[in-house]
Amino acid sequence: MHGLWDATVERLASLDRRDRIAFWNAKRFLCFQLAKLLDNLQNPLRKSWQSLATERGAAQRGPYAVFDNVTAIFSSTPVIARTATYLYACTEWIDDAFQGKELLHEIYSRLMNPTSTCLANYIVDVEAGPLAGEYFAWNFNSGMAAIDAVLAHLVGYRDIVLSSRNVYGGAHQPLQDWYGKRSNLDVAVRFFDGTGVSDFEAALARVRAEQKERLAQGRHVYVYLESPCNPHGYVLDVPGICRAAHAAGLEVICDATVGTPFLQPVLRRDDPAERPDFVVHSYTKDLVGTGTTTAGVAIARNERMFLPKGSSVEAPGVDGRPRTFDWSDTLFWNVYYVKGAFLDADKAFEVINGMRTLELRMLQKCISTATLARALARHPAIRVNCNAVPANENAGLRERLMYLGLTAPLFTIEPQVPIAAFKRFFDCLEPAFGLQVSLGQVNTVVLCPALTSHSELSSEALGAAGISPTTIRIAVGDEDPRALLAHFVRASELALDPAQPGFSAAFPSPDEIDALYREIYLDTHRRHVEALPKMAELLR
Repeated sequence: MHGLWDATVERLASLDRRDRIAFWNAKRFLCFQLAKLLDNLQNPLRKSWQSLATERGAAQRGPYAVFDNVTAIFSSTPVIARTATYLYACTEWIDDAFQGKELLHEIYSRLMNPTSTCLANYIVDVEAGPLAGEYFAWNFNSGMAAIDAVLAHLVGYRDIVLSSRNVYGGAHQPLQDWYGKRSNLDVAVRFFDGTGVSDFEAALARVRAEQKERLAQGRHVYVYLESPCNPHGYVLDVPGICRAAHAAGLEVICDATVGTPFLQPVLRRDDPAERPDFVVHSYTKDLVGTGTTTAGVAIARNERMFLPKGSSVEAPGVDGRPRTFDWSDTLFWNVYYVKGAFLDADKAFEVINGMRTLELRMLQKCISTATLARALARHPAIRVNCNAVPANENAGLRERLMYLGLTAPLFTIEPQVPIAAFKRFFDCLEPAFGLQVSLGQVNTVVLCPALTSHSELSSEALGAAGISPTTIRIAVGDEDPRALLAHFVRASELALDPAQPGFSAAFPSPDEIDALYREIYLDTHRRHVEALPKMAELLR
């Protein structure tokens, strides 16, 4: 079967588009015929089942699902497989399934479920694109569960984690409070400031000097990145840091939630050394886009995620040199199989539906973010931390690494006003802005990181992360940014002008904001259209 698959893929790559279309449709028709054959076999099987089941027993057992599930093959959307367990054909089959040698049989939905598997394949296609065949995903019931699974898989007793400074508070907490706790794993957790390769290399040198005793005892350093980072939305040089980390023999975990694969497809780099070893997403945010479910995913190369029991494979290690990967070292057998944080079918279906509109939503959010940030930056008493502002220190990395140089829909501001007036102003931001603890929603939401998402950080850590008591994190939604700015001005009139006269008058004029929005909107859509494949390319 694997040989047939490899031969098919190899053959497809050598065909021109017309032959590939014909080949695809021939295989599709064959699949339909096989499904029809299965359906035809169900009728005599159903008769046999009916002859064995008693009238009372049949009602208690319910329908024998295999009879009617075959027709679900023809559903135009993934089927929601609401089941805890599965039928198996014989003892040999179930034995193979428990050994990981029969993926068609999913045993138990805590481990695998057809709808969740569909989503896992979908996110790999979206994240890795033409390299999707090299990658594998496992879904979890939250982004935090995905982060914890990867950390639990890699990080051992008294290991070292070197993390970028600005990470989600919910990731900071387990690193410091659980992995770093002496009675747990006593992991040495260290953070580095900055966003570039030199910042990382300097921090790594310091960590190696500081932790030479642990390193001498065989402990390992793992690199944890979040890009774009929370709360400022700044971009890290993920390809450069990965290249430097891999040259040093280190593995890299990257939380790429905020950028999504649309803005920052970190696994599509041509050079494997520039790709993170593990990528984490919280589906809860912009991937599903509706704020109606919690879910997460971890993605890595096939040999890092799953191998049948008793097997091993040779593949490139983090330094690019061949090494042998054993089944027991995969995330599935080491963590996933025993943790039980699996994503159920209903949530998986909801994420699949949300992801269909990812590109449309993200494009509008990027336009709105640039409009909001650049308009607010023109106010002399508002400090804007957003790389959409041309003079921002992170604008260069944003231009180089993000799709079309677009900015992620997340940034912070700091109104330079008295704290009492600030609190009144913040409370007046409803209803245009949602006072909610999340990001990546349909509506624009705001929070004070020091009190919410990053409240677990000490005052020193907050300061190092550039978070003050008056920092407002803005997670941009799908609305017209001018409606948000209009409410911002009115809230300023109400809450800030009494304490700081003239504050509201310092915003750009309505005509200036209209012109700014028009400029950013048209320029972004023009560049997006120009970046799409040309007709001649599509005909190849």
